[in-house]
Amino acid sequence: MNRIFIKLAYKGTNFFGWQIQPNHPSVQSEIESVLGKLNGGKEVKITGCGRTDTGVHSSEYYAHCDLPFEMEKDQLIYKLNSMLPMDIVIQDILEVEAEAHARFDATNRTYHYFIHQSKDPFIDEISWYRKPDLDIESMNKACLMLVQHKDFECFSKVKTDVTNFLCDIKNAIWIKSEKGYIFSITANRFLRNMVRAIVGTMIEIGEGRMSLEEFQIVLDSRNRSEAGQSVPAKGLFLAKIEYPYL
Repeated sequence: MNRIFIKLAYKGTNFFGWQIQPNHPSVQSEIESVLGKLNGGKEVKITGCGRTDTGVHSSEYYAHCDLPFEMEKDQLIYKLNSMLPMDIVIQDILEVEAEAHARFDATNRTYHYFIHQSKDPFIDEISWYRKPDLDIESMNKACLMLVQHKDFECFSKVKTDVTNFLCDIKNAIWIKSEKGYIFSITANRFLRNMVRAIVGTMIEIGEGRMSLEEFQIVLDSRNRSEAGQSVPAKGLFLAKIEYPYL
């Protein structure tokens, strides 16, 4: 069997995240179902580069599997795309070394969060509508504070199975876009709900409801209740995954 990386993208609106959930649709279950059909009804398991929560999207995602049948690359991409729902697109199939791992080999991950300021029914499922202007100069000062920090327990879900809350944030920035604002953040790993909690807290800074000094107190607190509310999932995209061999 050849190990392959599947490069894909998906709109998460109709899914309960990437990972298989009992009695709920997920991106993983949809792809495994189609691969199983192509394998003559025999199960094919895939491993994703990470979890995404219900309603979260991905413009770049990787999963790996050991392909138990032979099929030319372009034909496999065509068959997968023709059988999968419109919410999921297979972009590429890459043959990798037998030990390559979509989750454990990823060195960096980048998330984007989109906010639009004018009512727009065409992007409402992939961006958060929020009209007020934000002070992104102050928010970007908070981004510099994020990069210097290491323990992000204050932005993590309370009930989680991780052994530590350490993350190496490489960069974080707010950008004013044509429709509103885009937040971009890159790190070696992220905790559950971390990006949405960071965005919600920084919006308080952008509205003048939290000072940079108070933001530092939040970072040092290691207490989720000190941070702001999580923003809606629909504006969040897993945007880029980096590997040393791709």
